[in-house]
Formats: sequence, structure tokens, C-alpha cells
Amino acid sequence: MSGLNLDEFATLIERPDSAARRDAEARRARLGPRPGALGRLDELGEWLAAAQGAVPVKPVERPRALLFAGDHGVASLGVSGGPKGGAAELVRATLDGTNSVAILARRFGVGLRVIDMSVDCDPEELPEEVTRHRVRRGAGRIDTEDALTAEEAERAFRTGMALADEEADSGTDLVVLGDLSVGGTTAAGALIGALCGTDASVVTGRGGFGIDDLAWMRKCAAIRDALRRARPVLGDQLALLAATGGADLAAMTGFLLQSAVRRTPVILDGVVSAACALVGQRVAFRAPDWWLAGQTGGDPAQTKALERMALNPLLDQGVTVGEGTGALLALPLVQAAAALAAELPERS
Repeated sequence: MSGLNLDEFATLIERPDSAARRDAEARRARLGPRPGALGRLDELGEWLAAAQGAVPVKPVERPRALLFAGDHGVASLGVSGGPKGGAAELVRATLDGTNSVAILARRFGVGLRVIDMSVDCDPEELPEEVTRHRVRRGAGRIDTEDALTAEEAERAFRTGMALADEEADSGTDLVVLGDLSVGGTTAAGALIGALCGTDASVVTGRGGFGIDDLAWMRKCAAIRDALRRARPVLGDQLALLAATGGADLAAMTGFLLQSAVRRTPVILDGVVSAACALVGQRVAFRAPDWWLAGQTGGDPAQTKALERMALNPLLDQGVTVGEGTGALLALPLVQAAAALAAELPERS
């Protein structure tokens, strides 16, 4: 019997400060240029004021990018264009500073943290600070078996919660959330399809690395079979993550919900983080008020999930690489909104 009661999140998570949002709107009306002239930057500034409970808005000075890593057994079906070395190769590139998210994090001065939840390699191949939270090596093939046991799903979820507490306690004022996974978009499509009640074809995308038509058909069939396994456990979100998610997705879901408890705003990246957010919304309906959609990558499942949560992406640059890249690109926009909301002078 699990000792984790997800129903408590619905009570613990409050909406951002509505009084602070009203004060921010009133203050903005006194500033130049005229209200509305800055477009969504005004909306972002007011959202930040509500999240911080502060007017004027405080600058976003201590952001952190967190990337949850894992391999998914369904990738063995040829549903992913990911590297042959699996998620371990993605992790190494991030640690070496040679992939897009690492380069942008370095350029923007953002701390970058990689968490191995289920990478399919020997732990000794990666640094101990990366592997210390690993739940298992790889995940089960979700078309025919559970991704995780119930105990593994709870452990991963609790790990995400603990990491959210660590970030909040260390002074992180905004999190950019991403994944380093191979096969993760297939699991994400299954979760979103199950929660939205759609057919597999509606939520099957081309993935972060791009796949051809034959691989897309294999992916669609895998999601179809995973949906059959997901539907009987739709009422239990932890069981759903165990059946058709994975340790990385379970941890990201726990992280998102506990970040909302701790009033830490989060920028979502692609379809994987969107799937975890959608699971989180099912747990606690107020939780999405603490999240921003950084960008749209054109994945149909991501679009479906964001529509369900009423989250409007900040950017549409056609970025499909994942790895937190699109969300990190949106960070300067959020920081700009904070600066303008705080520093624009009042009109005479």
C-alpha cells in the first residue's frame, strides 16, 4: 500500500496571489508606454507579480534548468530517432557542454542540473551526482508491460518532490524543466492520449529527433497498445505513470506538483514536460497556474495537452530538439517582462 496521498496536493496548492496581480495591473496602468503596448510582456509581468506575491516584480536572478534523463523500453521498437547510445549519450553531451541546452545555459548564465532517473547504462559511466537518484536501468515496454512497478513509480515521484524542495530551499526563483530521453515522447503521447480520451493517431508526433513515416506508424501502434493498458488505471495517476510513463516522467510530475506547493514558477519545454504537467493538473487543478509553456514544438500531443491546461506557448520557433532548449529560449522573455514591470517609470 502506497503511503503517498496525491489528493493532498489539491489542498496544498494555492493559486498565485490574486491581490498582487491586481496591484500589478493597477501599477502598470500608471506606467509608460500605455497598457497593452508591450503585448504579452505585460501579462507575464503580472503573472510574475502574482507568483512572487510582490509589487513591483522582483528580477528573476536565480533560475535553474533541470533535465530529467531516462531510457524507455518502447524505443526498441524503432519509434525514436534518438542516438544509438540512448539517453546516456544525451547526458554526456549536456555535461560536456556541447548540446543546445548546455550552450544556451552557459550563454544565459543559468545553472544546469541533470538527474538520471532511468538511463540504460552502468552507473559508473556517469558522475555520481547525476546517477544518485536513479530508480532503475531503463523502463519497461509500455505497449506490452508496465514501465515501472508501483514502488518504483512512488520512489521516482518522491524524488521529484525532494528535488523541488531542494531548489526552493536553495533560492531558485524559476525553473526551466526539460528531459533527456529516448522514447520519452512515445510515453508522453500515451499519457496525453489517455488523459484527453483521444485516439493514438491524434497524439503521435515525430519526436525530438524526427522519424520517417514507417517509424511514425510503429510509434502510433505502440501508443495505441499503451492506451489500452492506460485506460483501466486512469483514476490513479501514480498507477498511470507506472503503467505508461517512466521514472523520468514520474519524477517530473512530482517535481511540478511540489514546485507549485512551494510557489516556484516553472517553464515547461516540449511534449514530455507537457504530459507530466497534464498528469499534475489531474491531481491538482490549480497547479497549472504556476507554469508557463515556453514554446511549441509542433507535436500534436503537446498542443493537445497545452490546450487542455489553457497554457499559451510564449514562443513558436519550430524547435523540436527538446532537452529544455525551447523553454530556455523563453527565459530571457520572462526576465525582460520582470525588468520592464519593475523599472518602467510612471507617466507624468
